[in-house]
Amino acid sequence: MNKIPILLFIILSFFFQVQCDSISPSDKDRGYIVKVGETVPDITLQFTNGETFSLSDMLGKVVVLQFTASWCSVCRKEMPHLENEVWLPNKDRDFLLIGVDYAEPLEKVIAFKDQMKITYHMALDPGGEIFQKFAHKKSGVTRNVVIDKEGNIAFLTRLYDKKEFNAMKTKIAELLLE
Repeated sequence: MNKIPILLFIILSFFFQVQCDSISPSDKDRGYIVKVGETVPDITLQFTNGETFSLSDMLGKVVVLQFTASWCSVCRKEMPHLENEVWLPNKDRDFLLIGVDYAEPLEKVIAFKDQMKITYHMALDPGGEIFQKFAHKKSGVTRNVVIDKEGNIAFLTRLYDKKEFNAMKTKIAELLLE
């Protein structure tokens, strides 16, 4: 009778080991291609008002890129928190929050911004090329990339987790003091 629990333990241990070994590098990195500490890829964004912006032009500011889309329920859940807890308290400082909308046309992005009642900038990423400089295409859109004043990646989030979101807010506050 004691052999059954031992055998069950061995089988479960083997299964767990196989599952851990089968996690792809993108799962371990949560789908990110970039890592904290790396220099952010220099990208040019087009805002919904037609203005363009390059990240290299923003050295000296803390920048958060929020990858989002109108069809993303997690993004919609996170956006009011970004507006009220990140953007509004910091907008008059050396800080910029930009929503980067994944593969949607201008009209849809403008309507999305209006519907969500956000005041931070929204930028277009028509083919998802900008997103793919940061994360694997099929890894999910809900992400925040925090960039320090020197243009280095300082913090990465995935999905909306209140604990991680609060850690991101703390990191932004630290970076703004530097």
